[in-house]
Amino acid sequence: MSKTALHRELTRHYVLDGSKRYITNAPIADLFTVFARTDPDSTGASGVSAFIVERGTPGLSTSAPYKMMGQAGSPVGEVHFDGCRVPAANLIGGEEGLGFKTAMKVLNKQRIHLAALCTGPAIRMLDMAIDHACERKQFGRPVVDFQLVAALLADCRAEIEAARQLVLATARSRDADKDIALEASICKYFASEMCGRVADRCVQVFGGAGYVADHASIERYYRDVRLFRIYEGTSQIHQLNITKQMLRRRQGKA
Repeated sequence: MSKTALHRELTRHYVLDGSKRYITNAPIADLFTVFARTDPDSTGASGVSAFIVERGTPGLSTSAPYKMMGQAGSPVGEVHFDGCRVPAANLIGGEEGLGFKTAMKVLNKQRIHLAALCTGPAIRMLDMAIDHACERKQFGRPVVDFQLVAALLADCRAEIEAARQLVLATARSRDADKDIALEASICKYFASEMCGRVADRCVQVFGGAGYVADHASIERYYRDVRLFRIYEGTSQIHQLNITKQMLRRRQGKA
């Protein structure tokens, strides 16, 4: 390569314009993975590229954290690009059009991760509900002795175990380099919905105390876990994807 060509390659850049809402940790992140369409004539995934953009790059700015229902420990905000010049060296994969492939490399792993993230708080909420049910007494008996309260706790435990085993089985399949596009989506869908049901039952076990922040922290968990059914693909998106993947496998066997 001539010196002129080398200089041209080193000074090449992309200019990003646009914005994206609801970005986890946007107000505090130092590094952003950005997907942008580099082929203006394309309409599919082939025209999308992925970039690494550092905070401090001229033209990149972020909003103040949103005031949210829950998840106070993880600030969420907006990322704005206004004539943001990104060096060609920051193009992930070294060539244009690899954005979709880049996303697919981490998508299934992230879905398993989030399913596990849903299962942990569910276990914690059930522990809190059991403690309360054993300590709270009505008519001279701990409320855990009442059958309908016991049923709420049993349903929580059964669903938690189902989610836990689903996560473990899917993770093992991924480690074995199997196609888990279907299983990963099932993991995220089931575990996030399970966590919401567990939260609702546990608040019910606490009764009035479960609704009052001064009396029990279970109400905070209830608010925090509601987001699990929305980010990393809403439950409705995963329902569509599960059916899509089932049909793809069915056609592959035909």
